[in-house]
Amino acid sequence: MVTLDKIYHASYVLKDVVIPTPLVKATAISDDCEVYLKPENLQITGSFKVRGSGYKISQLTEEEKKRGVIACSAGNHAQGVALAATKYGIKSLICLPDGAPISKVEATKGYGAEVCMVPGVYDDAYNKACELRDEHNYTFIHPFDDENVIAGQGTIGIEILEELPDADAVVCAIGGGGLISGVACAIKSLNPNIKVYGVQAEGAPSMYESIKQGKPVHLDKVSTVADGIQVKEPGEHTFKYVQKYVDDIVTVTDDEISSAILKLIESQKMIAEGAGAAPLAAVMFNKLPVKGKKVVCVISGGNIDVTILSRVIKRGLLRSGRSQTLCIELQDKPGQLKQVADIIADKGGNVISIHHERASEGTDINGCYLRIVLETRNFDHVKEITDALINAGFKLV
Repeated sequence: MVTLDKIYHASYVLKDVVIPTPLVKATAISDDCEVYLKPENLQITGSFKVRGSGYKISQLTEEEKKRGVIACSAGNHAQGVALAATKYGIKSLICLPDGAPISKVEATKGYGAEVCMVPGVYDDAYNKACELRDEHNYTFIHPFDDENVIAGQGTIGIEILEELPDADAVVCAIGGGGLISGVACAIKSLNPNIKVYGVQAEGAPSMYESIKQGKPVHLDKVSTVADGIQVKEPGEHTFKYVQKYVDDIVTVTDDEISSAILKLIESQKMIAEGAGAAPLAAVMFNKLPVKGKKVVCVISGGNIDVTILSRVIKRGLLRSGRSQTLCIELQDKPGQLKQVADIIADKGGNVISIHHERASEGTDINGCYLRIVLETRNFDHVKEITDALINAGFKLV
């Protein structure tokens, strides 16, 4: 069993492994509640995972260490295992799904691990790791369904309450459930009145469905921008701990996660990956009953690939009305483009790009289309511009 004593022991063992991540008060996130961030994206390896893997590896027997360790991961656990194994002079092999961000793959190699890329998602990497474990007698380091790993992650809960003992709620992302199991166990043991909420991506709601059905559920497919929580099936141990300690689980969409990533960049100058931003998305989009409360969102990781970040920012801008594409049907005659540009400029819009094309078969022979990408302030600003164009006689397609 994971106990408070074991979590405190993990905290003692890890004091020379992990770095402090003090709470950050985030004033620009919500008008309804007081939001604090636990920035594990600033942790060594860029994720909380080094806590669980570090404690687990520290507790291995000498015989287990000699055999070398193997793990499977979407990327963050991989880096934690690689770092901890190298620290203890142990050989490590990590199985990663082939869709893992390049930055996570390269970082894992950089911490000293050998990497095996596996076609598919996390669960496929898990199956391959089990196969190699049996073949070569490696010691397996599970990313979430292990009591020492859970105890290591639980050190976050102790740190939160040491710094903010009057917290009302703590919000964590859920993939396999290791993080929230440890955090909830620590927090509920210290103060049962504090609410603990879990957040899953709408495209990978394995724990959400499992709790609803009262047993671990295996999803046929998962798809989300939050690759760190893209898990088809929760662990047996973690399911029980979530069932026992967690007050509620909600889901967020990829668009909501993208908006949360963008909010963290703009308001906190902080980079989070999709899994790390999911708790904040749940608070931003009022998925949880936290009005008037002190809420801690665990920003679990910041290892997002820059190409994915670019796409996420673009999606976040669209989702928040900060970017808009308009298609306008024009008469092909002089002055039309100038008139459109004048209206947009007068309303404070900024033109990013323009594409002009002649009308196709079946439309007015004198017609043409103007496709404009704009920078805007919000959806009200978009409406102000579109209304002005319509009032000036232009037809929006």
